[in-house]
Amino acid sequence: MIGRSIYHCGLALLLLTGVAQAQELYTPRNIKHAIEKGTRTMTGVPGKNYWQNFGKYHVQVQLDPVAKKVSGNETIRYTNNSPDTLKQLAIRFVNNVHKPNAVRANYASDNYLTSGLKIRSFKLNGQVYEVDSKDWGTVKLGDFGQAILPGSTATLEISWEYPLSAESDRDGMLNASSFYCAYSYPRVSVYDDYNGWDVLEHNGRQEFYNGFNDYQFEISVPKNFVVWATGELQNASDVLQKPILERFEKSKQTSELIHVATASEMKAGTVTAQQDWNTWKFTATYVPDFCFSVSDNYIWDASSVDLGSKRVSVQSSYVAGTPDFEQYIGWQQYCIDWFSKNWPGVTYPYPTMTAVQGFADMEYPMMINDSSVPDNLEDARQTADHEIAHTYFPFYMGINETRYGYMDEGWATALEFWIGNEEVGAEKNKELFKNSRVKRYIFDPSAEEDQPLITMTSQLNGLGYGNNAYIKAALSYIALRDYLGDAVFKKALHHYMDLWHGKHPTPWDFFYSINAGAGQNLNWFWKNWYFTNNYIDLKVENFKQSGGKNTLTIGNVGGFAVPFDVLITYMDGSSETKHQTPKIWQQNEKQATLTWSSSQKVKSIMIDGGVFMDYTAKDNTWGHVTPTRN
Repeated sequence: MIGRSIYHCGLALLLLTGVAQAQELYTPRNIKHAIEKGTRTMTGVPGKNYWQNFGKYHVQVQLDPVAKKVSGNETIRYTNNSPDTLKQLAIRFVNNVHKPNAVRANYASDNYLTSGLKIRSFKLNGQVYEVDSKDWGTVKLGDFGQAILPGSTATLEISWEYPLSAESDRDGMLNASSFYCAYSYPRVSVYDDYNGWDVLEHNGRQEFYNGFNDYQFEISVPKNFVVWATGELQNASDVLQKPILERFEKSKQTSELIHVATASEMKAGTVTAQQDWNTWKFTATYVPDFCFSVSDNYIWDASSVDLGSKRVSVQSSYVAGTPDFEQYIGWQQYCIDWFSKNWPGVTYPYPTMTAVQGFADMEYPMMINDSSVPDNLEDARQTADHEIAHTYFPFYMGINETRYGYMDEGWATALEFWIGNEEVGAEKNKELFKNSRVKRYIFDPSAEEDQPLITMTSQLNGLGYGNNAYIKAALSYIALRDYLGDAVFKKALHHYMDLWHGKHPTPWDFFYSINAGAGQNLNWFWKNWYFTNNYIDLKVENFKQSGGKNTLTIGNVGGFAVPFDVLITYMDGSSETKHQTPKIWQQNEKQATLTWSSSQKVKSIMIDGGVFMDYTAKDNTWGHVTPTRN
């Protein structure tokens, strides 16, 4: 770690002498202003004046499974680390996306809709305010007549309630007495150095942007209901019966699968303490959100994974007899270990990970809420891989998913691909990835598919949003790894992650820090992949063979700087493959020439991009080629 830091500092200083190179990239006015203020830099290092605000949340909630209602009281100690006097305060409650008049990207059924948040009381620094939350959307910017001065801490005390949605999506009812409670508490929205208050409404499609906070949650539920949550359970001995407690504690010290609570035990009421209501206490430190799940019928599996420096508790809760979820403990163990040791190669940063059987295929800090795919374990495992990968992007890295979804979904998709090579083998994984990810993008010629990646996610809809955020971004990272090679790519990635974890990087911070970490000016690559309407479409334009010298001319019709293989078959039946990295397009993004010598006459040539599928593969060959690999 120390050696890597010295390397990174050296590269940063080296590139500081050539700041002008960073000016090649289009930079929006608000990011330019942040650089001018010294909160960000053109070398990717957080500026000397960088700051971010912070909250300490103490939340007491009660979930009533009969009334299908969550109610709570919270105290927020919100510290203004900015140089600005905050004359307004933005309160975010994402769950209001269920209100009939909410801003939404998708159709909402009657079972999805609720009456939303009701504020019962609101205090700011001890002063009581009458707050009518009927007209609140998912975020409300209010003027409370108090200024929060730079360096000062404000205290908010809020009492609230809201109904649970009968239709489960990212939150709501999983079955008649099982619930996933995401976005369950009012929170202070992000105030940052490049946009000020984040007041973008959540519309149910784009994802989230949250500040890093410390959480103490006390979750009260009736007896026989188990609670799983972000963070670590602090009072297991108060809420679990002794045999269950012993199994749970054992699970944290072993790699063996432990059935903490079985279906018969849940049904018999021998799992939790038997007072009418139990209060489960959890803590989570410096995380961007908190969520929990509750059930009186889900079973509970657990184990842990030894990372050398620590053990990580892994848990799962699900309907008994669900084939894919019976595998989740092993999948989580493999994932956490592999991500820690390979890509991104950063030790899993949290103490726990819990998988809950739901409907969302959605990530949360230290939790995932996945739908069951009992008849396709490969698909189910791919989803688990993807959602656990989100631990790093966005949570560890503090990414603004709402505006820059490709900074997290693209990485999670790339990590899903890389770990898949180990899980099912490279060839099978390539086909799975092409079928599940690439084809729906590359074979759709709609104009929205070719919008520049740099386009803000909050401005995109439908497949134009999905493919930009997921597969196009993933392919850009896969191409960058191919271009730089594993060693330099990992140094560059770690440089970025070292600088920006626990903070809020923008795309420009990413571009410039990767440049510094790689020790190269990669702006040509960023411009090619992020600031154009390119797509993937190569063609064989010409081939000549003369005197043992072979000359192949390849056109880049689509424009993306993609890697590819040239598969050459000779008349004598022999063959060879020449791999080309994206570097082949660095000098001329529209055309490349490949030359090689051979004593044998060439029979056929085929260009194969692997997962970089070609829009018009029919012009990727010369000679008599059978069969194609694309």
